[in-house]
Amino acid sequence: MRTWVLLRGLARESRHWGTFPQLLKRRLPEGDEVLALDLPGNGRLWREASPWSVAGLVDAARAQLQARGLRPPYVLVTLSLGGMVALEWAARSPGEIEACILINSSARGLSPFWQRMQPRCYGAVLRSLLPGPRAVRERAVYTMTSARAPDDAVLALWVGYAKSQPVAAANVLRQLVAAARFRAPALLRVPALVLASRGDRLVAPECSRALARAWRLALREHPDAGHDLPLDDPDWVLEQIARWWPEHVVRP
Repeated sequence: MRTWVLLRGLARESRHWGTFPQLLKRRLPEGDEVLALDLPGNGRLWREASPWSVAGLVDAARAQLQARGLRPPYVLVTLSLGGMVALEWAARSPGEIEACILINSSARGLSPFWQRMQPRCYGAVLRSLLPGPRAVRERAVYTMTSARAPDDAVLALWVGYAKSQPVAAANVLRQLVAAARFRAPALLRVPALVLASRGDRLVAPECSRALARAWRLALREHPDAGHDLPLDDPDWVLEQIARWWPEHVVRP
């Protein structure tokens, strides 16, 4: 039995995975568990202060799993900032991580800042720190992170999440600082698959290519999806994991 841990990105919570956790679980062996975690400041932990560092986010994720009685090793399926958490975790405690799937992530030292967050998004990210109608902000986030036409049903859910568990502007800022400061580890001692979206408007796909080059990792690129690849094409993500997994992870 394995525990698959899902970690999302900046100011997003576990509910933003949508149906992806259920779709993943259907593809896994019986007994495997799928758990989407919230990082401090997001989701169920919206009242907590986000750490100023990715290392602090790792500590928070580990503490949640330990509190639930879920023992390592874990398989991490991650998006954006969640991928940085996975890389830091794997570098610090490789025995706790069986494998990582890194979706549209990046690291200082491998990619310049204007690729890690593309300049076209600076205004939208800044506006997300300011008060305003939640529906407008969530539509802006959708446009920035998806290459698909806005889905009103999904947007309605997102607005509901923002109302019930709002992410404080201070926590968005803390997460931005943590992401900006995160530097790629010298070594990655666990198997990892890198997934990139060529239609990503937020993080340049070259950042994922840089991760793959740094540690000679398998890289798969979606031809047109946006930053939120599990939203735009969850079946493609699941298919890439299913193809890669048997060849690279040998633990029973």
